[in-house]
Amino acid sequence: MPRPKSCRSFVIFIQWGFALTLGFALGASMLFAQEPSRNYAFLVASGFLCDPDHAEACPAVAKDASGNTFEMSGAGMFDAQSKSVKAAGTYTHKSPNGNVLEIGVWIASELLSFDSYGTAPGALRQQGVALGAQPLGPKRLPMSSGPMPTGGLAVFRIGLLPMSGPSKVAVLQVNCALGDVPRERSVEGIRLTLEKNSTDFSEEVSGRVMFLAMRPEVRAPAKTPQQEAVPNPAEPPSS
Repeated sequence: MPRPKSCRSFVIFIQWGFALTLGFALGASMLFAQEPSRNYAFLVASGFLCDPDHAEACPAVAKDASGNTFEMSGAGMFDAQSKSVKAAGTYTHKSPNGNVLEIGVWIASELLSFDSYGTAPGALRQQGVALGAQPLGPKRLPMSSGPMPTGGLAVFRIGLLPMSGPSKVAVLQVNCALGDVPRERSVEGIRLTLEKNSTDFSEEVSGRVMFLAMRPEVRAPAKTPQQEAVPNPAEPPSS
């Protein structure tokens, strides 16, 4: 049965908007190169985290006590000090037997908290990212001054915007099990709580997530006018 035109348009809008968001997050190192490491980009079951040989990596799935699930993917960035956030993605709500109940997009409106577990410099290599041939390669983006993989727990207030029906407000927990991980948060993934009816999707079924701490760029000190005026002894004097 052909998909209705309105549904196709909505799916195209989701894919286009998500691609922009993902690209925005992966390019965050350029925007935040001169800021302290309070700034983070993050991926939720998207981008280089998705491995075709490991289907459990994407999407991230959270389940409630009745077996209903939310499948989510997305990306964004946030400032842990000011609590500002720009993030979005897609979601699919399914019943216990796998029927799709709702699809839509989610948009983060607030960072409620972020607890860092510390950095994990080797995490990208362990993930299997071909650093040498990618834009995130060490020659183009040194780990000492570029994004640093970091574990932690971020809690966001988000809006769920379905293809049809009213929007919902929810709390999304994103947990990356890298660094000094607390025992109670050793399972990586997401949890979701719908605020209106307090439905709690508290079981992390699958999905990879990662935070990338944006380190400040190290720059050489600017020359003073006196330093600039000193001639180079290797150069012949001008006539």
